[in-house]
Amino acid sequence: MDKKQATLFGGTGLIGGFLLDLILADDTFSKVNVITRKPLIKQHDKMEVIQIDFSKPQEIERSIGDSKVVFSCIGTTQTQVNGDKKAYRKIDYDISHNIALGCEKKGVEHFLFISTAGANSSSSNFYMGLKGEIDDTVLNLKLTATTIFRPSLLLGKRNEFRPGERLAQIIMPLFSFLMPKKLQAIRGEKVAKAMLDQSKLKNIGNTIIENEAMLLWDEKQPLTYT
Repeated sequence: MDKKQATLFGGTGLIGGFLLDLILADDTFSKVNVITRKPLIKQHDKMEVIQIDFSKPQEIERSIGDSKVVFSCIGTTQTQVNGDKKAYRKIDYDISHNIALGCEKKGVEHFLFISTAGANSSSSNFYMGLKGEIDDTVLNLKLTATTIFRPSLLLGKRNEFRPGERLAQIIMPLFSFLMPKKLQAIRGEKVAKAMLDQSKLKNIGNTIIENEAMLLWDEKQPLTYT
């Protein structure tokens, strides 16, 4: 089996952290470039940490190297940007778009990234509309294969404290049985496992995997939802 090199953007977040551990433990991948803004304490023989300026598209493109698979778990919150929607857009839209453009230029075989349940570019909700706009932009690029994951509220311990999200993490699971699966909370490690499984398939074209599919994810036979 030919081993692949991967690049991971957002490897210090909830999903990205789980995904990094899965990649390092998987023989499918010979190496993973972890792209960060800050130094990373974690070390591994298969891992190379590359610090870049995310505002510079050429640095993003260069950091991808010879990777066949690129994962992106980039994202922010209104709290982190102090409610500044322009700053929010620069992180969520601009960085994601530039990663996808880098993948296109580098001829990456498979680009996989995190969106959100309910993403819709026509939505009047800023967050849902922006996520939908990102999805539409990336899907319109000429990439060999793109897979978008749309999880609902994520369960799991984050490095940074998000009071609103933490409260929702406590309350939502209590009422999950009343909710449709597309809105039920999902554990970050389950999303990471779905990303890893999907990355090992020989996909062509665009695939969108909704929250419901990830909740029902079969670890032995990955499901593909287009």
